[in-house]
Amino acid sequence: MTTILVTGGAGYIGSHAVLALKQAGYEVIVLDNLSNGHRELVEEVLQVKLIVGDMSDRPLLDNIFTTHNIAAVMHFAAYIAVGESVTDPAKYYHNNVTGTLTLLEAMLAASIKKFIFSSTCALYGVPKFVPITEDHPQDPISPYATSKWMVERILSDFDTAYDLKSVRFRYFNAAGADPNGNLGEDHEPESHIIPLVLQAALGKRESISIFGTDYPTPDGTCIRDYIHVTDLAQAHVLGLEYLLKEGDSEVFNLGNGSGFSVREVIETALLVTGKEIKIVECDRRPGDPPILVGSSDKATKILGWHPQYPNVEEIISHAWQWHQKRHGS
Repeated sequence: MTTILVTGGAGYIGSHAVLALKQAGYEVIVLDNLSNGHRELVEEVLQVKLIVGDMSDRPLLDNIFTTHNIAAVMHFAAYIAVGESVTDPAKYYHNNVTGTLTLLEAMLAASIKKFIFSSTCALYGVPKFVPITEDHPQDPISPYATSKWMVERILSDFDTAYDLKSVRFRYFNAAGADPNGNLGEDHEPESHIIPLVLQAALGKRESISIFGTDYPTPDGTCIRDYIHVTDLAQAHVLGLEYLLKEGDSEVFNLGNGSGFSVREVIETALLVTGKEIKIVECDRRPGDPPILVGSSDKATKILGWHPQYPNVEEIISHAWQWHQKRHGS
């Protein structure tokens, strides 16, 4: 059985990727320092081997690669809070860049040359056109986005110099939860709109804020591209299989190709939950573009990827099922 190392596999997207890998017949080992991940999801729900440790620990990595026959690495171990990256950029460059470099060097030492990277649409910055394609100019405007951009550059150079092949997935807004309700989003603190709305529906917070109601969009609120986390995970399995079949290094956007406004998301959450949610309208946040929608045509053409859950009502319904199970008491 082919063995895959998943870094950050106890986190939100990583745990869903582990589930998809298991369902596809792969053996999975998770490496996670549990700073944001959840041990019980790996050991009890997913029931795969968990190694608690940091990717910056080179002796640990060397031990993992010499004691397990690992075919490829799927990498999710990153800090992701944009605001925190602005106030503490050193944390983000140390972990997201230096830590990843340590991981890549350990892989090369063990002659492992297949790498799936969790990147972001944030490296495009404020879009010059939509839908955004992979050739859109890159202009990251936060240390978080810059850290992902730097790793992408490293991967390009490592391909040229060391023949390390990578697939880089640039996500739009990951959302939703495992349709069976066993996995979902559980960040602390939470910053993503759908779980924030659902927390308000559960009475865990007093209200939900809309930042800006005067954008040049149909209802005046920002439009974003929400992609179901299960669809993201499936794309990673397809990307892995592409590399295992000796595919060349590639970069792919992952989004629905259509957007939903903040107000549409909130109204859909009201419909799904049947709860009343207090809405507070606030001023715009600096740097928030009116519309962020991506084109995933390249992933469809090369990987054969098609989102199973493109409907925002399904995305929120699955998330609501998870949040009730996880936080409903």
